[in-house]
Amino acid sequence: MVRRLFNCLGKCTGSINGKGNAAIVDAPVPSPVLVELFSSQGCSKAPAAELLLSRLVRGDYLLDAPVVALSYHVDHTGWKDPYASTKWNVRQKAYVKALKLDGAFTPQIVVQGRAHCPADEEDALLSTIANAPRFPAPKFKANFKRPTSETLEVTLIGALRYKVDNNVDNVMVALYESGLANECLSGENKGKVLYNDFVVRKLEKLCIVDDISAKKTLSVTVTFPLWDGFNSSKCSIVVFVQNIYQQIFGSQYFQLPDDLQLTSTWLQTKLEQAPSQAGNNFGFSRAGSGRGAGSEAHGVVHVAENAAGRDSDRV
Repeated sequence: MVRRLFNCLGKCTGSINGKGNAAIVDAPVPSPVLVELFSSQGCSKAPAAELLLSRLVRGDYLLDAPVVALSYHVDHTGWKDPYASTKWNVRQKAYVKALKLDGAFTPQIVVQGRAHCPADEEDALLSTIANAPRFPAPKFKANFKRPTSETLEVTLIGALRYKVDNNVDNVMVALYESGLANECLSGENKGKVLYNDFVVRKLEKLCIVDDISAKKTLSVTVTFPLWDGFNSSKCSIVVFVQNIYQQIFGSQYFQLPDDLQLTSTWLQTKLEQAPSQAGNNFGFSRAGSGRGAGSEAHGVVHVAENAAGRDSDRV
């Protein structure tokens, strides 16, 4: 039985209990393919990999499904990188274990949490994306607010759009920044000006779901601590569902409003419009055949009995 209301404190790891297998429901428009790059500015091959990721998102290839891109800068290489975090080392190592790889390296790409390839092998990457399994995308609305100059509050309300049984799935949200440029201070690219998109700044586990119907509504509020120089016009979030084996089952993308100092804006990604997002430099591309772990969060998860829920029940 699903509890109607439950809280997720600390890292927002609440859970809905039950057992079974993940069952896909009707999905006229499949989810984007999530492509995750592990990179380091000091690595000589990283600039080409970052460019490939940006070209993929710009729509430079003849591809037939949406792609969402995330770039994690790791620090296990020992080179100074302003965007690097040991948290991303942990995430990369989790993929190394799940995919039974010999070890972590840069630049490395993981597709849908199920397959990997060196990021400098363009043909292999395009083939991996084209053959990646796709699932229903979550259908959330997102509300963005700036309670203070140092925090971003995100409220997500919607459904996962597939039934979760017998597996424990994590609902994750990544906050990333694009349009970055800086001079590399160390490593094989020392002295070069490097350009980066889709750089993950924060990654949160919103909640854990187990035994939940495809139409059950989740409501989650999470607060991100922000960094110096935060510019909402360069930032987006990606919501995705990932199981304990690191496999991705669906993802959804939102671009942040340009000015969060003055307003909060309800945004809803319309899946049927996903192809028009190609080339917007914020995480969508067209993929298929052809060429071409987180900071502290505090929030409340509300499981409503219907898609709309009641305003008085929302947190």
